[in-house]
Parts: sequence; structure tokens; C-alpha cells
Amino acid sequence: MVNLGIGKQRITSKDVARIAGVSQPTVSRVFSSANKVKPETRDKVLNAVLELGYKPNAIARSLTSQRTNIIGIVAQLNKDFSLYTLDLISRKLQTEGKQVLLFNVDTDQELDDVISKMLQYQVDGLVITVTTFTSKLVEDCARQGTQILLFNRQMMGININSVSSDNVDVGRMVANYLLDTGHKRLAFIGGRDKVSSSNDRLKGFRDRIQERGVDNLVVVYGGEYYYETGRKTARQLLLSQDRPDAIFCSGDVLALGAMDAARHDLGLNIPDDVSIIGYDDVTIASWPSYSLTTVRQPIVEMVDTGVEMLLKSIENCDFEPELKLFQGQLIKRTSVRSL
Repeated sequence: MVNLGIGKQRITSKDVARIAGVSQPTVSRVFSSANKVKPETRDKVLNAVLELGYKPNAIARSLTSQRTNIIGIVAQLNKDFSLYTLDLISRKLQTEGKQVLLFNVDTDQELDDVISKMLQYQVDGLVITVTTFTSKLVEDCARQGTQILLFNRQMMGININSVSSDNVDVGRMVANYLLDTGHKRLAFIGGRDKVSSSNDRLKGFRDRIQERGVDNLVVVYGGEYYYETGRKTARQLLLSQDRPDAIFCSGDVLALGAMDAARHDLGLNIPDDVSIIGYDDVTIASWPSYSLTTVRQPIVEMVDTGVEMLLKSIENCDFEPELKLFQGQLIKRTSVRSL
């Protein structure tokens, strides 16, 4: 053990730098972003840290750098898809040396209140996965220097980073698939009617149906992306006199509820009596008891791209925000009949 002559005084990064034979900024870089330091230099610093028992002070470092190194994530954790996405985003941020502050949003909670509370923690960036932004919130974040990433969301007319599936194109793809397989009476089940991703899927779906000369679409918004919402809404649709022969659900959880309404509540056969298609490709969708035809998003690629865009914006205030759209993949299983 090296004797620093400091007794019981607090060990600082200067002490670590002296023992490791590097500069103090190099020590800081090891703890803020290890990927920017040569492996051999990083090893020297970490060995000195172990020898001295040094514990970095994140608060002091943030005061010096004017950054907290914290990224806030606003999510809704009552959805299988959201949990999977949150896990990927959190892991990606942590590999980049960032800390994560999570705010779980209730369905009836105002986003403005959530963002205001999160900004009190002086987060460097925000990842929004649940809803859309108002221009006022964008201005509030800009004044504080907080960068924003909308994940699987986009807003026209507001200049912020966004990564999303090309939801309009997905809607068109689903419409083509259902029409090509002979379906004629189509229905769409969405969650809330103000969610951009759901509205874009509906737009592409409706536009393509009309372009192909079909004008027989029923649209229902159930309120939230819950299993019971899909089950209740589908039951009502399937009890109608002009029962749809295919239902496109804006999320898999809605589709799973719709399938159980058809099979267990009404005794219908899937896909002979009605075809059902979802969106997200959650784990349960592939289970044999459902075998749900759905749309898979390239989530890993979306997370990697989105985090990279956000971090570039944090490092360089002149970085121009971008909107990047990704193509969805139709996963064909047995819930859609082929005529």
C-alpha cells in the first residue's frame, strides 16, 4: 500500500492520478465514459482506485462538468413491450457510461407534471416512450439544456430527435396482406385516439384500403392498450350484424384480448370466422395457444440509433435533431386465414 501521507483525509481523484501516473482529467474520463480511454490507461487508473479505496463523487463531478450524466426515461410499465424496450434502452445507456432515472407514468397522469418533476433532477437528456410532446414542454427542456428523444413516437412541426417505425407504411402493408388474402370487411382497434403511432397505423391502413377500392372499414378506439380493452371492443365488433372478417389491432395486447373474445366469449374460430393481426410481436404472441400474426419492429436497431442521436445532441448543442423511420416486418402465423 502506498503511503500518501494523507491519514484519514478523503482520497481524491488527484491522489488516484498521482498513483496511476496520469492526469486528473484522465481519471474523470475513466468514470464518465470508459470507452474513450485506452484499455491500458484504464487498467492503471482502476488499479490505483482499488489500492486507495477511492470512491468517485458523482455530485462533485457534475458540478465541475455542468452535467449530471443522468438520462431520464418516461415509460409506462404495465405493458410487456414497454418493459422489453426499457430494458434495452437502460442497458444501452449504461454501456455508454450514463445513469438512468426512471419515471413510471400512470395512464391518467399529465406528462407536463412528470417532465417538470424530472427536470428538477437536472437530467442531461430525456427518452420519452409513452406519448407525444407539447411545444411548451420542448421549450422548457431547451431552456434548461435538456435534450429529448422520442422513442417510437414522432411529432410534426417540432424539431426534436425521434426514432420510430414507419407506422404509415406498416398500416399499408397490413392492408395489402388482408386484402390479398381475400378479406373484405375490415376493422381497426386502437388504444387512445391521440397517440401518434396508432393514428399513423390507421392512416396507412385506411388509405391503402381506399386506394384498392374497398370502403368498408370500422374504426374503434378502446381507450388504453389493455388486454381487457381489446377483448371488450372486439366482442362488440363481432356481435354486430355486419361482423368484420378481419381485425387489425394497433398493439398485440389488444389483439390477444380480441382473440380470446372471439374464441372464448363468442365461440368463433380463428382464422376461419375472423382473422386477427397485431403489432409489436411480444413474446406471448408466438405461443402456440395464440400464434398471432403481427408486425415486428427492429427494436434493437431503433434503441442503438436513438441513444446515439441523443448522446450526440448532449455532446454537441449544434447537432441537428433527426427523425429516423424504420421498416416493420410482417410475421405470419396462423391467426390470419389465406383464401
